Amino acid sequence: MQGTFTHIRQLLLASIACVLGAAVLTYAVDPLQLFRSSRSAFYSDDTRVQNAGLIRSQSFDTVFMGTSLAIHFRQSDIDRVLGVHSLKLAMTGSNSRQQSFVMEQAIDRGAKRVIWEMDDFIFVDAADIEADPYLSVDLYRRTTKGIASYLFSAAMAKESLFALLRSIPPLKQPLTQAAPYLPVTFALADVDDIYALPRNVDVARDYNANKALASFAYITAPSRSRFLGEGYGYEAMVRHFEQDAVGLITRHPDVTFDIYFPPYSILQFVAMRDASPETLKIVLDLTAVIAQRLTQLPNVRLHDFRAIKAVTHDLANYGDVIHHSPVVDAKVLSWLASGEYRVDASNPLASLDALKAQVEAYRLER
Repeated sequence: MQGTFTHIRQLLLASIACVLGAAVLTYAVDPLQLFRSSRSAFYSDDTRVQNAGLIRSQSFDTVFMGTSLAIHFRQSDIDRVLGVHSLKLAMTGSNSRQQSFVMEQAIDRGAKRVIWEMDDFIFVDAADIEADPYLSVDLYRRTTKGIASYLFSAAMAKESLFALLRSIPPLKQPLTQAAPYLPVTFALADVDDIYALPRNVDVARDYNANKALASFAYITAPSRSRFLGEGYGYEAMVRHFEQDAVGLITRHPDVTFDIYFPPYSILQFVAMRDASPETLKIVLDLTAVIAQRLTQLPNVRLHDFRAIKAVTHDLANYGDVIHHSPVVDAKVLSWLASGEYRVDASNPLASLDALKAQVEAYRLER
């Protein structure tokens, strides 16, 4: 019996030693750069986690936020066109609670300008940020709970061990080349590549009218059209806009906010018109409130790209009904730089009225 207890004690001590050793390894390597920056760091496309480290480790004066419609922009392009030192924090499928929280952390670290891709879907009703299962507020705040979850994470220990092996000179090049094909998350050597399209992407293959039309047919099929309005509720969306957007903006009057409505293809609105008109009404009514409210705030410049017919009616620019190509990414940056489509506070609904007229008149040639 004594021998059994001895073995159990030894197993327990060995387990504790392994856990503590993994925590020490994660702290020493710090793959997320939560404690210190590193010139030889690698980065992850898991932006909800990676952003916590980027805010701590990178220098920046401008934040670029958005959903999957903003995820493929490169920081180098943002900096070059807009003359800023940016940090891209866009998160696919993110809602306004998540975006507002992450931006506030970046503002607290010194950001003086925010470029915010704002689409209607981000204001759908969702969990409060403190109860959000997809974004760890404790990690961003570096609370005891957040640091413990980071240091005692088996996944982070694995990433730390791989990073340690990659630092050995003979292994550095082969492991770096192999990283994208291995079960590791921190595989990107350049922060500019975080969730960016490859520079040699075949734009015509991935973005073309056939893809846009196929997406339109899919979302308007009777068996799926109900999903067009999933999560859309006017009162809740206005409430979240006030809390998450207006609240953030008014708390930081010394920060300039460049907010833009992205150039969806015309098919997105036509899909709602034909298959879910009540959803279209919510979207148009909501964005009318947003335009009127934001144009009255002194530290906001609002830009509306939804009625630029030369882009939004050219279906070759899209991979589905909303996601535009890198060619349009470049146009968005140029429009922001020039202010060509900035919404006039004296007539905040002009571009929305133009969009409404286009949607009503558009007829799809099948």
